[in-house]
Amino acid sequence: MQYSKKVLDHFTRPHNQGVIKNASGVGMVGNPVCGDLMKIYIKVKQDKEKGDVIKDIKFETLGCASAIATSSMVTDLAMGKTIEQALKITRNDVADALEGLPPIKMHCSNLADEALHEAIKDYQSKLTN
Repeated sequence: MQYSKKVLDHFTRPHNQGVIKNASGVGMVGNPVCGDLMKIYIKVKQDKEKGDVIKDIKFETLGCASAIATSSMVTDLAMGKTIEQALKITRNDVADALEGLPPIKMHCSNLADEALHEAIKDYQSKLTN
């Protein structure tokens, strides 16, 4: 299986790995078939001009190299984005930013964007309560 240099970089030196205490939103997803588990934490701040902006984002992932790399990349893609912009991040955006994934590992990028979207949904649910 061939991984791009970007995948290997994000796997061996993941960006934004860790936990955010008192996170604005937390999303957790998993794939029972492969055993990958991802948890994404977001800290959202109100910006007068932009609205709700992701000011900090971290992840914890238990899984293969692709799962860790996609978690790392989705945090890079979402950092500094508005909630609306972050909700538009897709599995293809994650895979493209990593310069591709082996076809058998594409499900990992799907988990990464799902975990981000779940964290945003968690944040939004707290606003309505």
